[in-house]
Order: sequence, then structure tokens, then C-alpha cells
Amino acid sequence: MRLAPRALPSLDVSERFSYDREAQPIGIVHLGLGAFHRAHQAVYTDAAMDAGDRGWAICGVSLRSIAARDQLEPQGGLYTVTERDGDGERTRLMGAIRSVLVGSEDPNTVMEAIASPATRVVTLTVTEKGYHSAVGGGLDVDAPDVADDLSSGPRKRTVFGFLADGLARRRTAGLPGLTLVSCDNLSNNGPRLAENLAQFLDVVDPALRRWFEDKCSAPATMVDRIVPATTPEQVDALEARCGFRDEAAVFTEPFSQWVIEDRFAGPRPRWEAGGAQFVFDVKPYEEAKLRMLNGAHSALAYLGLQRGHTYIHQAIADPRIRPLIKRLMLIEAAPTLSPTPEHHCDDYAFRLLERFANPALDHRLDQIAMDGSQKIPQRWFPTLRYHQKSGLQCPAILESLAAWLLHVRLGPPAVADPLAETLATIWRDAGNKQVATALFGRGGLFASAWTATVADLDFLQRRLTGPLL
Repeated sequence: MRLAPRALPSLDVSERFSYDREAQPIGIVHLGLGAFHRAHQAVYTDAAMDAGDRGWAICGVSLRSIAARDQLEPQGGLYTVTERDGDGERTRLMGAIRSVLVGSEDPNTVMEAIASPATRVVTLTVTEKGYHSAVGGGLDVDAPDVADDLSSGPRKRTVFGFLADGLARRRTAGLPGLTLVSCDNLSNNGPRLAENLAQFLDVVDPALRRWFEDKCSAPATMVDRIVPATTPEQVDALEARCGFRDEAAVFTEPFSQWVIEDRFAGPRPRWEAGGAQFVFDVKPYEEAKLRMLNGAHSALAYLGLQRGHTYIHQAIADPRIRPLIKRLMLIEAAPTLSPTPEHHCDDYAFRLLERFANPALDHRLDQIAMDGSQKIPQRWFPTLRYHQKSGLQCPAILESLAAWLLHVRLGPPAVADPLAETLATIWRDAGNKQVATALFGRGGLFASAWTATVADLDFLQRRLTGPLL
């Protein structure tokens, strides 16, 4: 039996929403309808409506892929979230997503949803590459998808194209502005979204840029939950246990955190009912997460793959890798942070090690390793720059950086990265004795984000010509 609204009375799940789904207007448009959104922001929205908040149902938009639509639409937007750890698993039926669209198929309906009077919030999980940022900052207006959207054609390829058109319709209709909530692992994600969107609007409609800056807001956020890709075996096991088939099921850890800058252009959901924190300044939370958790995650991915591992829990159990991860978090990343009074880096690192070791998640290293060129500048470079001022090196990060260089040497299609072809070309042209200089030396591809010292380059080149770890 396929999960569907008509089957609700007979479903065997331990927890489920209690509100009337059909009575909830769509108040949120979400761009980037992947597993993370279904396990994170949609869960908080479900909790808000379960606590009595109304009018916050979600219209989920997959910008290009039809997979999420094909999973959710036959189920009326229903799906389950299963939390897994060493103590077992707990499944909850979620009802927050009421509508599912594919932007590449029906861009006008997506833009109508953004322009709807009932819509007050747009959330985004489009990954780092979805912001189309240039290496030195700002919007990369020469990126092919951005250039296509700037040409004002009817088909939209980027979030900026969809948002620009939706906001223009709101302005024409005399509607209020929106709050745009970035939920991606980017430093200063809200302001960065606003900056890139403003740059886009400056080209297509300067007056709309002024309207956007006056009427809308883009608060910074920090999101945290480990959500591995769902496997067919997990879907089969859920069906055997619960008696229905959920093609949109997600499996995750019990831990979840969402910290949001309390700066909204209008009404907002009561996400605090699900445990969200509204704060004046997100930066301390964001930096700790990016540099300790995400920085360690990327290191585990590249070092673990080089050591022949498949999953995070295998990599963190490796006696050659675990000490490096502890050093990265506590000796290299932690001193660069300005934590809040309730945030203790030692305790945070200990909890992260426990989460990484969760054997029930099967979080694949190759999933984490994707799009490294977009993630590494956020996760490793600030720590490297901080210690460089004192003439110190970061051996754990440099070891991980060497592992990343070895990972991208193969190029496409073996490497999932928007710069895979560029990186492979640099490898071919520079060779393993000069590739580090071509990427991180003066004038290198990443030099504007971090310029390596001679000692750093020597370290990397020794690792590339000899054994890692």
C-alpha cells in the first residue's frame, strides 16, 4: 500500500501530525526540495502547526530534478521521518508539505506561488553551488545558468531568476515583501543570499532591487542535522515494519538544531515549538558549526575515501583518522571561535564524535565529498587564515586538503563538483609537484580566499608525492 491521504486512518506509525492539512493555506515556498529539508525545516513547520500555528503549509519546489515530485506527489505530500541511533528507530508521519512543483517544468506556477498573497516566507536549501558565488565573492554573472536568467527568458534556472520574477509580481500587486530564509551551510548565508540577489536585480530591474532592500529581509541561520541519502533497502524495511510504502521517506539522527536571526519582514511560523532558537546574532553558532562539524565532516570524507572507507562511522573509527579529526576540531578550529556563554567547544567536539560514530545512519563519505570546491572555502580556509597570522600551520586541515586534491585528480564524471573539469585540467597541466601552488599559491585559483605559505605548499606537495597519514 502506497502512503496517501486516503490511507491515513489505517497507517501504523507511532507519531503523526494532529492538524487538519486541508485547512492549512500555503504560507511557505521552499526552493530545493531534498531530503535535508524534509528532515529539518519541514519538521519544525510540522511542529509549529501541531502546536496550533496556522497557515504555514509548504509548497516544495524542486528546481530541476523530478525525483522529489515523483516521490511526494502520489502521496499527497505525506512522508515519514525516521530517527535512528544505537537505541533503535522512531518514525513520525509528516504533513507540512501540501504542494510539490518542479521549476524546470512549470516555472510560471513556481513564480505564482512566490507571488501569492498567502506566501510570507521563502526558505532555501540549494547547497553552496546554488548561490553561484564567484571565488572572490559576489554573484558570478558569467556562470551559464545566471547568464541565461539575466537574459529574461521564460525558463528559469537559478533561485535568483525565480525570486526576481516572483518579487516583481508582488511589487506590481502591491503585496508586502517576503522573508528569505537561507538554510544552507554558508558563512553569513542570509546576507550572502541578499547580496547576490541584489546584484542580480541590479541588472534586470534596479527599481526592484530598491523595493527588495526596503520591503524584504534575509536573516542569517545555522542548520544542523545529519541526513544521509535514503537507500532502497531502508524503504523496504520501513514498509515491512509499518505496512505501507513511503517512497519519500527520510532517515536521520535524533539531533536537530536551527538557529535563526530574529529579523523577519512579516509574520513567521512558531518554529520554536520544534526547538528552533531565535537570536540576535547567529555568527557564533554558524562559525562553530562550519569550522568544527562541517570542517570535520569534509576531512572525514576525503581522508576516509583515501583509506578505503564507505561511511562516516567507519572513518571516525579509523585509528589513523580519529586523532586528526580531534585535532582539527579542538586545536585548529576551536581557538578561532568566539562561542556563546552556553557553548563549550570541548563538549561540542565530544558530542560531534558521538554523532559521527552513530552506526545506524550509514552516512556515505562520497555524499559528503560532493562539491568540495564550494564547501572547503567555508569550512577550512578561515581556520587556516587565523593561524597563518601567528605563523602556525594546521596539519590536520592540510592533510585533509591533500586528500581532497587526490580525490579531485580524476576529474569528471568520477568527481561530483562544479569545478571538476577545471581542477582536472590544473592537475594535468601542473602535475603533483605544482598543483598545490596552482590552486593555493599566489595567483592560484583559490588565492583570493586563502593564499598558502611556502611551508604550507611544501607540506601539501610532500603529501601528494608520498603517503598520506
